Amino acid sequence: MNSFLGPLAFGSTGWGDDLLRGAWITITLALWSMTLGLVMGLGLAALKLSRFVLLRWFAEGYTLFIRGMPEFLILLIVFFGSDQLINALLNAFGSDARAEVPKFVAAVAGLSAIFAAYACEIFRGAYLAVPAGQIEAAQAVGLSVGKVFRRVRFPQMWRYAIPGLGNLWMVVLKDTSLAAVIALDELLRISKLGGETEGRQLTFFAAAGALYLMMTLLSDLGRAWAEQRSRRGIAGT
Repeated sequence: MNSFLGPLAFGSTGWGDDLLRGAWITITLALWSMTLGLVMGLGLAALKLSRFVLLRWFAEGYTLFIRGMPEFLILLIVFFGSDQLINALLNAFGSDARAEVPKFVAAVAGLSAIFAAYACEIFRGAYLAVPAGQIEAAQAVGLSVGKVFRRVRFPQMWRYAIPGLGNLWMVVLKDTSLAAVIALDELLRISKLGGETEGRQLTFFAAAGALYLMMTLLSDLGRAWAEQRSRRGIAGT
């Protein structure tokens, strides 16, 4: 057992510190991607529900494109495309400087773009799931449009959205492993490097799997807590 776990030791003799650092980068990447993706997803859902046809077409086109492309490919397009776009703009302004987008920033941009497309559909469905009778009742007692949204629609919309967003978080958490392709030192890449260096791929991938499972279990507990909290004050819960 010691020989199997030996390469995972902490300190200068093992890769334990590196694996935890990779896990932290994975969690940070997922949190940033989810946060930006939620904001973008809400905006896209608003566009899909807009009265203006062009705005609806834009949102439909975005979600169709993202959902129809491999996530691996989207990350590559964002990583290499952002570099080329920035350098093209620099050249257009007569600068010979060369810029390179940080790998972490590119990974966040790519994953949040993916997250937003799916979150958009969840928010749209949650918005439409709020009973129309409650909205009409709120309007009948004189609440403004803003107050109807803040006090009636949004709390219920959020409750309907939490299960889907919780599942989507699990997907994004595991999709962070795609960032290994752009050489970001997240958990999977560190595991691969450690396995190749020590010649113990099974040991390192098993350790990575255990860390992913731990993060997933903690995330599931958080999702269950959020669902329970969102149902407070509702009869029968």
